[in-house]
Amino acid sequence: MDLFTAIETRRAVKHYDPSAPVAPEAFEKIMQATLRSPTSYNIQHWRFVRVQDTALREQIQDAAWGQTQITEAGELIVLCADTQAWCNQPQRYYRSTDADTRRVLLEMLHNFYVDQPQRQHDEALRSCGIAAQTFMLAASGLGYATCPMIGFDNDKVAQLINLPKDHIIAMLITLGKAAKPAHQRAGQLSLSDVLVVDRF
Repeated sequence: MDLFTAIETRRAVKHYDPSAPVAPEAFEKIMQATLRSPTSYNIQHWRFVRVQDTALREQIQDAAWGQTQITEAGELIVLCADTQAWCNQPQRYYRSTDADTRRVLLEMLHNFYVDQPQRQHDEALRSCGIAAQTFMLAASGLGYATCPMIGFDNDKVAQLINLPKDHIIAMLITLGKAAKPAHQRAGQLSLSDVLVVDRF
C-alpha cells in the first residue's frame, strides 16, 4: 500500500475477526519495520511483550474493563519502555561506529541523562510513541488493523506481565483483521487550527 494511503486509512479498530490470525511473515515484517523507528541517541528504549497465552489475554482484558479487542485480535502487544536503557550497556547502541565516535557518543549520552529522571521517563515514552506509529502504519500497509489503547489498569497489567523495575508501559496495541470498519473520523482540526509560525 502507498504510504499516504496507509496514513489516511489507518484507524483505531475495535472489532476483530478472531478466526483470522496475523501471518507470521507479516508480523515479522511489521516488527522489523518498527525497529527502524528513531530514538534519541539510538537508545531503542522499547520492549514489546507479545501476549500469546489465552488465559493471560483474558486477564489483561479484565484489567482493561472488558474491551473485547484484546482477546479477539490476532495479536496483542504491550508496548513498554526501559527508562534506564540509556545506561544499560550503552556501547551496544554504537557498535557499528569507530572507537572515537563511540567514545564521544557515550560521553554525550551519559551527560544528557545522568541525574535526569524526568528526562529519562519522557524520552522513553517519546520513543514508544514513535515506535507505535511505525508499527501501526506498517500494519496498515499490509492490510491489517490496529488499535492503540490506554484504557487499562496500568498496575494490574504490569503485574500480569512481570514488568521489570525501571520499565513503564506506554500502551497496548491490538493487531489483526477487522471484523467491522472503524467509526468515521470524529472531527479533525484543520491545519490552520494547529500550525503556528514562529511563535504562539
